[in-house]
Amino acid sequence: MGIGAVVFLTYYKKWGSLWSYMKTTHHSKVGILYLSAGFAFFLRAGLDALIIRVQLALPQNEFWVFQGDKYNQMMTTHGTTMIFFVAMPLLIGLMNVAVPLQIGTRDLAFPFLNALSFWLFLAGGALINISFVLGGSPTAGWTSYAPLALDEFTPATGNDYYSLGLQVSGIGTLLTAINFLVTIINKRAPGMKLMRMPMFTWATLVTSILILFAFPALTVALLLLMFDRLYGTSLLAADAGNSLIWQHLFWIFGHPEVYILILPAFGIFSDVITTFAKKRLFGYSSMVIALVLIGFLGFMVWIHHMFTVGLGPTSNAIFAISTMSIAVPTGIKIFNWLFTLRGGVITFNTPMLFSLGFIPSFVIGGITGVMLATVPADYQYHDSYFVVGHFHYVIVGGTVLGIFAGVYYWWPKLFGFMLNDVLGKWHFWTFLIGFHLTFFPMHIMGLKGMPRRVFTYLPEDGLTGLNFTSTIGAFLMGGSMMIFLWNVYQSYRHSPRGVGNDPWEDGRTIEWAIPSPPPEYNFARTPKVYSNDAWWQAKKYQNGRLEAAEKLTSIRMPRDTAKPMLIGLFMLIGSFGVIVEVWYFQLIGLLGTIGLMVLHSFQDSSRKIVTPKTHPDEKIGGEEQ
Repeated sequence: MGIGAVVFLTYYKKWGSLWSYMKTTHHSKVGILYLSAGFAFFLRAGLDALIIRVQLALPQNEFWVFQGDKYNQMMTTHGTTMIFFVAMPLLIGLMNVAVPLQIGTRDLAFPFLNALSFWLFLAGGALINISFVLGGSPTAGWTSYAPLALDEFTPATGNDYYSLGLQVSGIGTLLTAINFLVTIINKRAPGMKLMRMPMFTWATLVTSILILFAFPALTVALLLLMFDRLYGTSLLAADAGNSLIWQHLFWIFGHPEVYILILPAFGIFSDVITTFAKKRLFGYSSMVIALVLIGFLGFMVWIHHMFTVGLGPTSNAIFAISTMSIAVPTGIKIFNWLFTLRGGVITFNTPMLFSLGFIPSFVIGGITGVMLATVPADYQYHDSYFVVGHFHYVIVGGTVLGIFAGVYYWWPKLFGFMLNDVLGKWHFWTFLIGFHLTFFPMHIMGLKGMPRRVFTYLPEDGLTGLNFTSTIGAFLMGGSMMIFLWNVYQSYRHSPRGVGNDPWEDGRTIEWAIPSPPPEYNFARTPKVYSNDAWWQAKKYQNGRLEAAEKLTSIRMPRDTAKPMLIGLFMLIGSFGVIVEVWYFQLIGLLGTIGLMVLHSFQDSSRKIVTPKTHPDEKIGGEEQ
């Protein structure tokens, strides 16, 4: 993949463009960096998944070397990468692309911090991935339970890379959440009250709050794990310490993490469905309340991951009820989407297909979630393949379908050309069929007694047909990703440019009022907003123009700088030094990071003055001012 990227950049002479992206602080370019890195990790973790499925396709199979410890490495890397380095960065990428445009601002509140967040995320991802060639990947599963993850049972360095990589990446995610919170609260266009914000922006706001409260728990857990592994403490040990501390801290982070991944997808589906059903969202207020309720309840249910550790019937009952109660606001959202579709004039293009495919897929994931929340039943399902099936129905059937819907939806706004719709539909159908073929049989495997995290089974277990079907589905999903990549290349080469400011012609929110792609300052004049679906209202009642809130004047924009990238590089070097216990790597990382931060604090990062020009596609302001 790296060789292919080098060939592409050299053949099309894009090294200069790459450098401009590496030192950018602009939100849309940072969004493209997140999307590019996220899809690169997607291919890497997807390859892990195919290896896992080949190994499990037949009973007592011995595919290449992927049994025992190697299988554990593949399984751990697949889960860790997909959660932390695929789903999250792709969603954060879409937030970077769409949220500033949807609220009518020119950039995030802290552009330098935004770029730094990306490079910290990438440094953490690189740290975990280089472990594959430097002593072996982590092996204790993506949950890295203690005491299994401690030096006593997994002495190789893989789990050190896990704890340091997630720590560095997590700092970047935390900074991102703070940045979006400040941006959405303080930088909305005049007139855009909270209850006039698009649903994707609302979802980003709630998600940022969840990150702000959930990630510190993971930070503490990873610190304890790092101290136990690298400095010989026994905080999480089964005898001298308490292994349950890890489980509590991990799931205080881990369950809200599910909602951190799914709430932005809910926002994307809301925006896409209203656009292509040509109707306003049914029950907007109830959708907002449901978002907030889901976010709040997401913090109240972490114990349902620990029903079987012996916390007692009272604790289990309370957390079972709170878990089941999440079905209520989730059901409200599902019914509101269906009522939005009812009576709408629906356009069945690619982003809409991904949104429609999500509804039944996610409902299955939700129903199996309620089954797992039933304590006596959970004792049967626990650590079985049923849990694997449920988890993938929620994350892939919800988050990943949402990501694809968002990518197809905002692609023309971002790049100024459409992705091919025919190839997009092939991508959708092969992905959806492959998804159900892969993950639905896992529920039955779990009910038949197949445990998770095993690399083989016996012929007499009666699991061969189900596992083989699941493997066929996984390869179909892999093929669908190849169609998507081919679509990106073909569209880049052949799709017409200049699609206009509203290429779908049914855009409802204000990002569709400015050119595609937007100029670096987004809005030459900040618009005034008087209602929900402000752009739709403007097309219907204001001759297709939004009122401007200011005159055309010079704009101060942040300048590009390589310092965020260099800080990420020094953090990578320093963290690597901690893992391999080489003091001069640690010193270089520490001094480089602190030195660049001090240097940045004495510089004005917003000295670039831009003179905006009105654009024929821009529909803000009416008469020239």
